[in-house]
Amino acid sequence: MDLYPVLENKRVLLRPLQPDDVEALLPVAIQPALWTVGTVDLMERTALEKYIQQAIEERERGEGIPFVIIDKQEKRVAGSTRFTAVVRAHKRAEIGYTWIDTALQGTGLNKAMKYAMLQHAFETESLNRVELKTDELNRQSRNAILSIGAKQEGIFRHHMIVTGGRLRNSVYFSILKEEWPEIRERIFAKYDF
Repeated sequence: MDLYPVLENKRVLLRPLQPDDVEALLPVAIQPALWTVGTVDLMERTALEKYIQQAIEERERGEGIPFVIIDKQEKRVAGSTRFTAVVRAHKRAEIGYTWIDTALQGTGLNKAMKYAMLQHAFETESLNRVELKTDELNRQSRNAILSIGAKQEGIFRHHMIVTGGRLRNSVYFSILKEEWPEIRERIFAKYDF
């Protein structure tokens, strides 16, 4: 996979994450609601700096492609997302580490972003599989993943430890290459991305 792609449609611009993005991302990252069911808490500047550095190191190892999310409609930085768990030999990747300004949730931004990423994964990179996962308790995220046509595969029990020490059950989803054309038409064709 290209490690520095720029993905774009009418609603969203996804550009490679850089160390100097701390300033633009901090006003989003300090929102407590983003981290209530997360495995990280980025409300401190040093935590955000470390998070960005780790994402960039993942990119340098060829294991991930982190992005800054720019909402073109609102003309501002809206958060971050990435392709992670990239396994080139098996032509698969996960879309994850997505966090979006709470004021922009439910506005169609996430769907536009996921469309750009899925289109890139299947139509440019010819991946066989895209995975997504979320906390079993994160109903909003689970519904958003289902709304883009992903199929739930199962629940990994006590899969992760989240902020505060709770054991998280992770719900796994996927979209396969052969499912993408139908999903693109059924789910995304009605939007003007």
